[in-house]
Amino acid sequence: MAGGHGGFEPVKLDPAIERWSSMRENVYQHFKFTRRATRQVFTWGFMVPALIATIAVTFDNKYDWAGKQKGSSLMKGTPAKPTPSEE
Repeated sequence: MAGGHGGFEPVKLDPAIERWSSMRENVYQHFKFTRRATRQVFTWGFMVPALIATIAVTFDNKYDWAGKQKGSSLMKGTPAKPTPSEE
């Protein structure tokens, strides 16, 4: 198939790609928390999820989709659309 047998290599290896691949496989062995890494972890691990959760909770508490009729407001706390027989 794709493997080399008997000295035959069907795929040409690029040393730069091999070095990059080796670095990516062993990054956990050489990782250190620097100011930049700490800032990125805090931003992407805490701030972005907190912002998304805040937006989700705000809009969840603002609108009510359950039992709404066509033409009535989706805002919470608004009365249902009156039926023609009530008018």
